[in-house]
Amino acid sequence: MNKYAIIILIALIGDYLLGLLADRLNLKNQTAIPPVEFSDLVDEKSYRKNRDYLRANTILGQSSSAVSLLVTLSFWFAGGFNLVDQWCRSLSDNLLLSGLLFIALLLLGSTLLALPFSLYSTFVIEERFGFNRTDWKTFVMDRIKVIFLALILGTPLLAGIIWFFQSTGELAWFYAWLVTAIFTLSIQLIAPTWIMPLFNKFTPLPEGELKEALLSYGRQVDFPLDKVYVVDGSKRSGKGNAFFTGFGKRRRVALYDTLIKQHSVTELLAVLAHEIGHYKMRHILTMTTIAIIHQGIIFFLLGWFIKQPALYQAFFMEHTSIAAGLIFASLLFTPVEMILNPLFQALSRHHEFQADAFAARTTGKPETMIRALKKLGHDNLANLTPHPLYVFLHYSHPPLLARINTLRK
Repeated sequence: MNKYAIIILIALIGDYLLGLLADRLNLKNQTAIPPVEFSDLVDEKSYRKNRDYLRANTILGQSSSAVSLLVTLSFWFAGGFNLVDQWCRSLSDNLLLSGLLFIALLLLGSTLLALPFSLYSTFVIEERFGFNRTDWKTFVMDRIKVIFLALILGTPLLAGIIWFFQSTGELAWFYAWLVTAIFTLSIQLIAPTWIMPLFNKFTPLPEGELKEALLSYGRQVDFPLDKVYVVDGSKRSGKGNAFFTGFGKRRRVALYDTLIKQHSVTELLAVLAHEIGHYKMRHILTMTTIAIIHQGIIFFLLGWFIKQPALYQAFFMEHTSIAAGLIFASLLFTPVEMILNPLFQALSRHHEFQADAFAARTTGKPETMIRALKKLGHDNLANLTPHPLYVFLHYSHPPLLARINTLRK
C-alpha cells in the first residue's frame, strides 16, 4: 500500500468510527424526562416516542454506514475500480465517453446500495411514527425524476469537467471551477421555477388572515411578498417545514401545508420572518459564495492530484483516467472535508441564531417564535437533548433549547 492508500483507508475508517462515537454519545445524552421548557407540550409518556424515533434512525444510519464502508473497502481491494474501468474502455475508445460511463456505473451502484435503507426509512420508520404519507408510486417517481435530472443537468457538467482536465493543460482546474460556479448559480435561479415543481405542487397562498398578515409584515421590513406559496408537503410526510429559495425575481417563499395546519397565524408569521431574515442578512449569498470558493479549492487540488500515478496505483488501476481520478481524489479529500464540514455547519448555526433574532426583533414577539419552535420540535419528534459532539459534526441548525434560550436573552 502506498501513502495515498494509507491516507484514504485511515480517513474512511476514522470517519466511520467518529460517527459511531457521536451516535453513541448522542443516545446516552437522552434524558428520561423532557426538558422543563417543553413540559407544557411533552409528558414523559409521549417523550418516549422522541427517544424511540432517535434510536430507530440512529440504528438505521449506523447500519447504512457500516454496509457502505464494507462494500467500498471490499470493492476497492478486490480491484473493482480497475475492472469497471477496463469494461468501460472495452465499450468505447473515447476516453470522455468511457469516463462518463465509469462514473455513471459507480453512482448507480451507490444508489442501489442506499435504496434498501431509504425504503426502510420511509415505509418502516416514518410509517411507524406516523410521518409517512408517501405511496409507492410517489417514491418510485421521485427516484426516476432524480435520475432524469442527473442525466439532463449533471451529464453535460461532468463531461465538461472531464474534457477540461483532458484538454486544457495547467488551467484546467480554473475552467472546470468557472463552469461549475456558473452551473451552481444557474441552478439557484431555475430551481424554484423548473425543478422544485417536478416534486411538489406550489399553490399561491389564498386570500385570508394569514396572507394579509404576511403581506403586511413584508411591507414593514421592505421585503415585497408577491410570491408566497403553499407546498403540498403532506403528500410525502406529516412533518412541517418552510423555506426561502432563489434570487431576485425568481425568489420564492414557501410554507408546507402541514406547517400551516399545525400553527397559528402569529406563529407562521414568526417562521416566515425567520426565513426573510436569512435573505435580509445575506445568508444565502454568503453560503453560496463560500460554496463556490470551496469548489475552487477542490478543483485546484484536483488539478494536482489527478496527475499523480501513485493515486491510481493505490486503487490497483492499470490505466490513468480523469474520471477515475475525480473519484479517487474525492476519497483522498475525506480528511479535509471532515475538518471543513463542521466549520460550515457552525457558520450555518450562527446564521440561524441571527435569523431568529431578526424575527424576534422585527415582529416584536420573541415568545411567539419560541412557541413556534417548540411546536415544530414536538410535532417532528426532534431530539431535545443532542450531544455537543453530534451537534458539532452534523447540525446545520442549533439545538432547540439553545435557540429558545438565546431568544429569551
